[in-house]
Amino acid sequence: MKNFVVKTIANAGALAVAVWLLDKITLTGDSTAKKAGTLIVVALIFGLVNWLVKPVVKVLTFPLFILTLGLITLVVNALMLLLTSWVCGKLDLSFHVEGFWTAVLGGLIVSVVSWALHVVLPDED
Repeated sequence: MKNFVVKTIANAGALAVAVWLLDKITLTGDSTAKKAGTLIVVALIFGLVNWLVKPVVKVLTFPLFILTLGLITLVVNALMLLLTSWVCGKLDLSFHVEGFWTAVLGGLIVSVVSWALHVVLPDED
């Protein structure tokens, strides 16, 4: 359970950095507490999308992973971020990613920051 909480916090932190750095990734809310709550829910949705959908996409695009020496990972991460944005829109959450190239850059930022936070934060159960 502790590992799940740490991963969710790391995802929320990574998404917060992406929102902070990129103008076309938006998170709106009335107060900081509401934004933080929304960010935690978005991180949960992002984790769920990555847990359910990303492995299927990776298996289906395996030849492209080999052909591009793994660079297709940027596209897959962008698609997961766009899917998270779409799900958040359907759930009336105030998180939106505008455009594919913003999602590519956002996915790169989320990956790097999430990796760095996983190095710093404990991951024991």
